[in-house]
Amino acid sequence: MTSEALERMDASAVRRFVVLTRAALAAHRTEIDALNVFPVPDGDTGTNLYLTLDTALDSVLDSEQWRDEPSDLGRSATALAQATLLAARGNSGVILSQLVRGFAEVVAAAPDAGLGPPELARAVRRAADLARASVTRPAEGTILSVADAAAAAAERLAAQPEPTLMAVTEAALHAGRAALAATTGQLAALAEAGVVDAGGAGFVLVLESLQRVVAGEVPDEPRRASRPQWRPQAGTTSLPGGPTRDVLTEHAPQPGGPAYEVMYLLDQSTPQAARRLRARLDALGDSVLVVGGPQLWNVHAHVDDPGAAIEAGVAAGRPRRIVVSSFDERLPPHGERPAPTASTAVVACPPGPGLARLFALAGATVVLSAPGRRASAGELLDAVRSACAQTVVLLPDDPDLLLAARAAADLADAEQVVVEVLPTRSPAQGIAAMAVFDPADSPADNLRRMAEAAAATRYGAVAVAVRAAVTEAGACAAGDALASVEDRVVAVEGDVVAAAGHVVAALLGGTSELVTLVLGQGAPAGLADAVAASLPERVEVNVVDGGQPHYQLLLGVE
Repeated sequence: MTSEALERMDASAVRRFVVLTRAALAAHRTEIDALNVFPVPDGDTGTNLYLTLDTALDSVLDSEQWRDEPSDLGRSATALAQATLLAARGNSGVILSQLVRGFAEVVAAAPDAGLGPPELARAVRRAADLARASVTRPAEGTILSVADAAAAAAERLAAQPEPTLMAVTEAALHAGRAALAATTGQLAALAEAGVVDAGGAGFVLVLESLQRVVAGEVPDEPRRASRPQWRPQAGTTSLPGGPTRDVLTEHAPQPGGPAYEVMYLLDQSTPQAARRLRARLDALGDSVLVVGGPQLWNVHAHVDDPGAAIEAGVAAGRPRRIVVSSFDERLPPHGERPAPTASTAVVACPPGPGLARLFALAGATVVLSAPGRRASAGELLDAVRSACAQTVVLLPDDPDLLLAARAAADLADAEQVVVEVLPTRSPAQGIAAMAVFDPADSPADNLRRMAEAAAATRYGAVAVAVRAAVTEAGACAAGDALASVEDRVVAVEGDVVAAAGHVVAALLGGTSELVTLVLGQGAPAGLADAVAASLPERVEVNVVDGGQPHYQLLLGVE
């Protein structure tokens, strides 16, 4: 339904803008994911953008700030900005949170009558500036270029005599579309793949939603996504940015009982699978809860083998928001803020259940994070809180989790918790860092040793292409094995073992002492033995059943 174009945007119009944007990202997230230039289904820019805004909007729909009188534009925008930061997933989600924050800052200072042409132009400019400031090494040919172009066009139009809100909006949209088309020629990887930047495509959807609202389009009233919602029950406490954490005062850990608490939400499951999961968890430990349905379940258990509990969830559905905690570091009853129990702790973000088990047994608080289900800044903050330490070392183990990790560190700083983000880009680097962690040592010494161990670890991977593409090592077809070294494709082969040989040859040096092989989902039988047989006798081999998606093999060489 449409009506006359708006002359100013009030609180109702801003809310319609957010709802339309969520709908647009939901409709196009798969297309944006497919813009990934690497022919492995690990690109989740569209999913991260959608989930970031969807989660944030869900969290504010029932809030007092969102339901206030239409004139209170600032409160609605500020509440959404905070919720978006907590919900931010992946680098694209963090950048989106800064775009929302910039827009919200100008909105909060706008006159009671709402946003006119000058205010809208300032909002788009502030959003673009904060997004660029959030990236350590901003690159052209990305969402940042698209946002800058839109902001510049909006400012030029707003400076003309008697501009209209519609004219400013359309100028920003047209400039954004042109900048998006130009990204193909600005980055070599985009040019080789013949695609535009995924983040930039997402921002153009934001601008299109803005144009539709200013044009007078009225979407349905905002409502929660059609999925079950978890509400705090007796004996629970809600922690911002994460799932409801059940403190289970009636199931407090008993002396000599299981060592770990495992919690996660289980998506895409069935009542029958949930019953099987409950029985499996009961065999692994105690204090088992599997509640919810019909497709989304909240899972809790006390176990000695957290990896097995996570693997049981993988067999029953799709676990997400996974948190593994030692009982030495658990929250006390009634959700009181615990005093630090250690000087230093580690939060790790492995992509598979086997890796989760490894990190948990080494003493880390674990948040499972993988392409398509990357952890949010709020989930990382929740894990930092549960670590109960004065200083927390955060291992993202993924380049697309770095911005969310840094956002979580900034949020923790406000709670007087020091979070040091060690920018590990692969689980192999995280494993090396964890191997030298000593909880009894000082934060400074731990951080120094862990940083040195991670920096001394070169990493690579083997994946199977799901589509034809042109890589840095030449053309590949669907089914080809891609060998990559530190995020660059170095060879295309017909099978995984041959591709692994290229990675080993590129990583091994004369002083290499240890090779870590992390087997993923779909790894062929005998892969680890074949790779190990190709190594010099002086090299020690460590094999981990990681269970990570998309990558049949991850390698690290120390």
